[in-house]
Amino acid sequence: MSARQARQRPGNARAPADGMKLHRRSLRLDGRPYTVVTPRPGTTARFSTNFFHETWHVLSDDRGARLFGRLLWGLAYQARPGTVVAIGPAFLDPTPFDADPADPIVLLPAWHTGLTPRAIKDLRTGLRRGGSDGTVRWRTPGLDAALADVRGWYRRTVPAHHHRDSGDVTRAGGAIVLRPGSALEARTWAVSAADLDSARYGTDHAYLGEHGRWPTGEVQIFRNYREKIGTARRARAEVLRRPGTPAGPDALRRAVWDQVAVIRAR
Repeated sequence: MSARQARQRPGNARAPADGMKLHRRSLRLDGRPYTVVTPRPGTTARFSTNFFHETWHVLSDDRGARLFGRLLWGLAYQARPGTVVAIGPAFLDPTPFDADPADPIVLLPAWHTGLTPRAIKDLRTGLRRGGSDGTVRWRTPGLDAALADVRGWYRRTVPAHHHRDSGDVTRAGGAIVLRPGSALEARTWAVSAADLDSARYGTDHAYLGEHGRWPTGEVQIFRNYREKIGTARRARAEVLRRPGTPAGPDALRRAVWDQVAVIRAR
């Protein structure tokens, strides 16, 4: 990963392709130095998060899935400990179901880098402050070829006996943390995400961190993701304008779900 100062060019940050430019920041997290890589302003992909069926979800549309896959694939080639990828508030939407606030998303190469809960809290503070120490060219060699023949790539690359992930997806320090357990697993998760396609059914999904009855994580996309966000925001605002706002987050979510159905019926 090479870093250099560069001026933003129109559309450059919007293309989730090999060599795309990302921001680089040097931060001290829980007293230790880290390099934090984030999308640049102008990136159009957006994400959200939620917890359902004992699984942490990263939510987006097809463009977001392709970018997410690029971020994971490039992470597999980060041999330098202390490099993490983060998706902060500027690229987060409220959930498309009830407009709950989303958590920041952290991609962590667990095979050589760790983050304490305190470090994640420090990272969240740094993400809110914004800024950049330069740009990086995010290299994803081999991803395009893998996506052109996904079955063939799995057959050639992933061991036949591989049935369980060593990494997982958790919530820690107020963020959703994806921790692939090896470089190969990061690439496997990347292909699973980037290959998603909502064209046929309007939605698609890929499981991450499969260990037991439920996967610990899932990437889910919707063709009408942005429409769903708008409807959820409107429903939540209408519920909150009523007298007698539901007490507690669960009651509020149920009221918003009901109002979403009312808005759709109109």
